[in-house]
Amino acid sequence: MNAMNPRGFPTPPFDTPQQTPPGASTKMHPEPDHGEDSYRGSGKLQGKKTLITGADSGIGRAVALAYAREGADVAIVYLSEDDEAKTIEQLVRNEGRDCIVIPTDISKARNCKALVEKVVKEFGWIDVLVNNAAHQASFEKLEDISDEEWDLTFATNISAMFYITKAALPHMRPGSAIINTASINADSPSPNLLPYATTKGAIQNFTAGLAQLLAERGIRANAVAPGPVWTPLIPSTMPPDKVRNFGKQVPMGRPAQPAELAPPYVMLASDEASYISGATIAVTGGKPII
Repeated sequence: MNAMNPRGFPTPPFDTPQQTPPGASTKMHPEPDHGEDSYRGSGKLQGKKTLITGADSGIGRAVALAYAREGADVAIVYLSEDDEAKTIEQLVRNEGRDCIVIPTDISKARNCKALVEKVVKEFGWIDVLVNNAAHQASFEKLEDISDEEWDLTFATNISAMFYITKAALPHMRPGSAIINTASINADSPSPNLLPYATTKGAIQNFTAGLAQLLAERGIRANAVAPGPVWTPLIPSTMPPDKVRNFGKQVPMGRPAQPAELAPPYVMLASDEASYISGATIAVTGGKPII
């Protein structure tokens, strides 16, 4: 047994084909582990109504599955990956939970408001909001970043977070939780991911301010800051050499599997985390964030 990898998760080098964005889990070698065979629930989120953006694959899918196994109903928001969305919808329904599937482009403010309205119409209210969807692309030079790319990254990663949160708040009650996906890039920005990294810094500040703003209403706001995670974003947005050695740079020597991200999202959504707000939980394979 490898002391740094007792669960035997895959380690680089990886031999997986390049994909066009947004990528697909089924085309990755190895396929990401979302906890399908390993996550066991214990009723931590029983009866809660949850909304997760970017829930078709990667971290979002793992969180949606864990939430369902913890007893929550789940609204899955995604861009256009219909096959991936159908897979997680079925996994949620297999747990006997209600599931809403909403394909939409959250880079548009009107879509953010509309998706919240649809969830509230079906569920009645929202107990847990997970702002997880993100757009990412790699660039060698600043001049390679088009104005349109910069705007799209901000619209998807941070502006949508503001619009969705603002629309959801009237339907959240004392004890509700907001969880935003930040990144190790908020503190250690990769130069090749400049637009993405910049939005992740904004997300961390948005979350810290939001927690203070909402405390008197009994609503908590926290962030999770993943390090390298093996998701379709990687082979669809990074060059082959970085994909091959992805995750090798952190002390544990490998990327996280999405299943390894689900537990902090469950904890932060649960009533047991009632005094945790304004925090950023690092899940980085041993690499400190400062």
